[in-house]
Amino acid sequence: MKSWLKISLLLCMFGFFREMRPSESYVTEYLAGDWRNLTSEQVQQEVYPIGTYAVLAQLVIIFLVTDLLRYKPIIVLSSITGIVLFVFLLWTRSLWELQLAQVFYGTFMAAEVAYYTYIYAKVARERYQVVTGHTRAAILAGKFLGGVLAQILVSSDAMSFRELHFISLATQLISLPIALMLPGVPRSFYFYAVKSQKDSSASEAKEEKPRFSLRNAGQLLWYHLVTSYTNPIVLMWSIWWSLAICGQGQVIAYIQFLWKHQAPNNQSNYNGGVEAAATLLGAAGAIIAGLLNSNAHRHFYMLINAICGCVLGGLLLVATLCNNVWISYVNYVIFCAVFYFIVTIAAAIVAENLVDDSFGLIFGINTLVALLLQSILVLIIVTDTGFGLPPKDQFIVYGSYFLVMSAIYLIITLFLKIFPKKSQTLE
Repeated sequence: MKSWLKISLLLCMFGFFREMRPSESYVTEYLAGDWRNLTSEQVQQEVYPIGTYAVLAQLVIIFLVTDLLRYKPIIVLSSITGIVLFVFLLWTRSLWELQLAQVFYGTFMAAEVAYYTYIYAKVARERYQVVTGHTRAAILAGKFLGGVLAQILVSSDAMSFRELHFISLATQLISLPIALMLPGVPRSFYFYAVKSQKDSSASEAKEEKPRFSLRNAGQLLWYHLVTSYTNPIVLMWSIWWSLAICGQGQVIAYIQFLWKHQAPNNQSNYNGGVEAAATLLGAAGAIIAGLLNSNAHRHFYMLINAICGCVLGGLLLVATLCNNVWISYVNYVIFCAVFYFIVTIAAAIVAENLVDDSFGLIFGINTLVALLLQSILVLIIVTDTGFGLPPKDQFIVYGSYFLVMSAIYLIITLFLKIFPKKSQTLE
């Protein structure tokens, strides 16, 4: 088997098992259930916010350490923290232990950066697109199967919400030896970057052995930062991407509280099937967006994204105000399909206007901005420090957030259309 194909297979297996967590669809029902005797308000205001803060606090550190340690150790760490996380969820009861589990959740989520950037450091450039497609498909397959499995087990009363976490623990245990089998990476993008030395003739080009250099890493990081964010196209679409990811992160994190609030007897029993459908349609939206030549028609797709953003806001407001869990389920599935369509367009335009090898850094920073904005939203809207809004009021805010964000970009797009000379700086 070819080396790149073997790496792709191992990454796909790792990604599949890491993401196949059936418990995810019912984690709110479990945490606010009888096992811990915690209320939904406690889980919402005192537990989940810590997870958001933990991801934000660890993301920058893990991003730099990932490059310094050359990816594989952080992928292994991701598996270990996943195991610890589900051990905490299964065998602890107190509020403070659950809050501590959120710190491991932060490491688990922040360590995703190693999985997504490993392929670009280990696989030849001409294989990037193929291997990226393989790994993304594996992740989506894991999420989809996890949702389907959860729905079947819950609907048939074969497992309780707590027992689903044993399957999630098992998949994390399986992912650990797979992570250990991944081949090491001799180079990285920054701390172990490789410089090409060319003699007088191109045929005599030689490549240095990767060596650690803090100075070179700093210079290259600064060059990528300045080159990327002084490009107005990258800047405008990065802001859009970060704002959209922030809003979507809040919706995904707290949608189960809305379902629980709207469901009969305050127990939402069809989350697994809904998450599976959302994953499937979200993947379809991303695939369709990937087929478009979005970079060649940026202004048109900014208009499309702004209109779709208004649709997202409308879907959330309707789901909230109708106070019917089935309408919320349907609107959430449509929300995911539309969201992954527009966010893939934004990501593609940003990526096509970046200098070589800066993809991981720029999207890492964009993700950091999204998490910072999300943490501010959590602090103001969710926690007792702020307004501590109930689920219904929260989702009115989130729907309005998407409407305001899209309206601003719609105005910008129309302005550039009316004054074409102003838009030349974005060409």
